[in-house]
Amino acid sequence: MKSDAAGASPVSHIAAAIAEPARTRMLYCLMDGHARTSTELAAVAEVSPSTASVHLKRLQEQRLVRVTPQGRYHYYSLQGPSVAAALEALTVLAGTPPARFEPNTPPRLRAARTCYDHMAGAVAVTLHARCLEQSWLTAGPGQDDYEITAAGMRFFTALGIDLDAARDQRRRFACACLDWSERKPHLAGALGAALLKVLLKKRWLTRDLDSRALRLSMSGRRELIARFGLASGALP
Repeated sequence: MKSDAAGASPVSHIAAAIAEPARTRMLYCLMDGHARTSTELAAVAEVSPSTASVHLKRLQEQRLVRVTPQGRYHYYSLQGPSVAAALEALTVLAGTPPARFEPNTPPRLRAARTCYDHMAGAVAVTLHARCLEQSWLTAGPGQDDYEITAAGMRFFTALGIDLDAARDQRRRFACACLDWSERKPHLAGALGAALLKVLLKKRWLTRDLDSRALRLSMSGRRELIARFGLASGALP
């Protein structure tokens, strides 16, 4: 019986962390896969920012959420698919679906924009996800780092990217960067910068004159859909 009691203890700690109403609202807010700041989660949980910080610390201690620093902000997301699966099971038992994330970013910036020297926005998030789905990129040794596969080398080279030049730069080669409008990752690092450079050179993307917005041309839409193997309505 002692072994059963010992096994139940971690479960009870996790259950207690989930059960507190404010923390429950935070967790289910993150079920859509979008990361959020502590300020946003405080509003969702209907608590003060300081109280939200205490709740988030508890959720981190129980490995239910993780935090990603991005500039001066810290974004929180679920720790992984196992947490989402557990919450989904509880949702089925409770019979209440989680709320959806609704961004308030201006449409032209949300679709595509620059993020330092790489692309961000809905288009970038879609392309990043496709690179992982097609196993052109796989998880690397560092947090949020990627390694390029043989298939990925062929793909990016066919796009016109000089992979050797990208690797020679004194920076991370390929990594995930959390998108502030989509709250999902897009591709950054030397590879992300090289991809944006090629898309601009081919004029599949054009820069807006007075903002960070990028415009996807008709030819660019066709080419990206064809080369990335996307559904016709996948790009905004």
